[in-house]
Formats: sequence, structure tokens, C-alpha cells
Amino acid sequence: MNLRSIHAWLCAPAFALAMGGAAFGGPMEDAVLAEVNFARAYPQEYARRLLSEPVTAWERALEAGGQPYDHEAFLEAVDQLQRQEPLPPLKADDVLAGAAFEHVALQGPAGLVGHSGVNGERFYNRLRRHGAAEAIAAENIAYGPATPADVVRELIIDSGVPSRGHRRNIFHASFEVVGIGCGGHRDYSTMCVMDFSGAPSLSRTRQAEE
Repeated sequence: MNLRSIHAWLCAPAFALAMGGAAFGGPMEDAVLAEVNFARAYPQEYARRLLSEPVTAWERALEAGGQPYDHEAFLEAVDQLQRQEPLPPLKADDVLAGAAFEHVALQGPAGLVGHSGVNGERFYNRLRRHGAAEAIAAENIAYGPATPADVVRELIIDSGVPSRGHRRNIFHASFEVVGIGCGGHRDYSTMCVMDFSGAPSLSRTRQAEE
């Protein structure tokens, strides 16, 4: 099992809502979102960026540690990006970011991995508990990459994940918003959680209307 990146996917009824400005992300989270949105808006340019650096320093370090580089996944990602239609940017959602940061705070110090909470709570229930809309939703988690570029590259290449679910989540046309939370991890140094949704969060909308 590849523990560098883990994804989850769930569908539920979606409905559209307005959203206000974001205030939850820090520099790392903002930079990861910018990378994701660049890949969505300019997939062919992102493919050229991948081709310009077939193997990064971080990927070479993984190889040195015994984790083989998946060149097939790399070429597959490039091929999909070259054919990918541009997509609208995802907007930052504070409620989803709160759910992502909670997961980082619970997993990081304990060295845990996966989408379930320490009490077995499913990721979608965590999103709903924080106030996320009843909408199509998904979660990506990257363990190990330290820079925004490496986080997004890892999830798009999706080495070791036959379904390429992380890539599918990033380029899913139904998603409108995302919450990102990054932090330390006991065993993998870093982790970064992305919670996607097809509709802005309810609690944010209610606050905007008050």
C-alpha cells in the first residue's frame, strides 16, 4: 500500500449556495490551492511542467529509501493532462478547511494515516459535523511532500493508486470548493488534507446572510 497519498470518495445530493471570502488558510494552504487551480485551469501547461522535470529531488529521495518511482503513472498523468479540458478554479472554503485541519491535528502527532478519525468517524461525517453542505464530496491526503508543488504533483501522478482517485478528485468538474489543511506528521514529517465539495458550506452561507 502506498502511504504517501490516500484518497476517499463519496457522492450525496448536491445543491448550490453562495459563499463568502475565505480566511482560514495559511501560506502553505494558499500555495497548494494555487497549484491545484493552475493545474485545473492550464492542464497542458502543467503537463509541460511535469515533462520538464520527470523526477524531482523528493522522488529521488523516496527511491533511495526503497520506494520505486512509478514511471508508468507519470506518463499516464502527462497523457491525461494533455487531453484534459480546462476547469474553473476551486474556491477556498473555511468550513472544509476546519475539517481538514482537525484531521491533521488528530493524525499528525499520533502518526496515523487514512480518512477515518481516531474514533472511526468517516471523513464525510466529519465534513458534515463541521457544517459542510450535503453535496458530492471527496478527500485527498498526501503524506510526506514538504512543498506545495510536490504535494500537488504527488496527487496528480497518483503513484501506487490504481484508481488514480486523487487525480480524479482534483480534475472533477463537479467540485466547486475545497478546504486545505497541512501540518506535521510523526512518521512522514508532513501531511496535507484536501476536502472537496460540490457546494459551498452551509454555515458559511448562513453567516454571510446574517
